[in-house]
Amino acid sequence: MTAEASRAEEIVARARAWIGTPYRHQASCRGAGADCLGLIRGIWREVLGPEPEAVPGYTPDWSEPSRSEEMLAAAGRNFVAASWAAARAGDVVVLRMREGAVAKHAGILARSPLGHPTLIHAYSGHGVVESPLTPAWARRVAGVFRFPEGGM
Repeated sequence: MTAEASRAEEIVARARAWIGTPYRHQASCRGAGADCLGLIRGIWREVLGPEPEAVPGYTPDWSEPSRSEEMLAAAGRNFVAASWAAARAGDVVVLRMREGAVAKHAGILARSPLGHPTLIHAYSGHGVVESPLTPAWARRVAGVFRFPEGGM
C-alpha cells in the first residue's frame, strides 16, 4: 500500500469515528457535536494538528447574503485542490445545497464495503452520518480537496 493510500484510509477511518456525533452548529468535538465544517476541522486536528486558521463565527445562512464563496476560498487556501474526475476516498468535497447557491456544505468522500461512493458529513437533523453519494449529491459538488502532507 502506498503512503497516499494509507493516508486516505486513515482519514476515512477517522471520519467514520465521528459517525453518530450529534449535529451542533459551529461545534467541532467528536461525540459531543459538530456541523459539517466542524467535522472537517476535527479531522484536520486529528491528522495534522492545530488548525491552519481561525474560523470566524458564522450563521446557518453564511455567505448567502454576500454571495461570497468563503468555504471554497478557505478550502483552496488550506487544502490541495483536486478534480472531481480524480476524487478518491479521503478527499474533502465541498457542495452547494442547491443549484446556483454558494457552497456551504462539506464532507469526506469514502466508499461502502461494496465499493460504492459515500459521503461522511454532518447533516442538520441527522448528525454525522455516512450517506450514499447519490447523483443528487454528486451534482452539488463545487470542489474537491485533499488534506496536505504532514501530520502529527
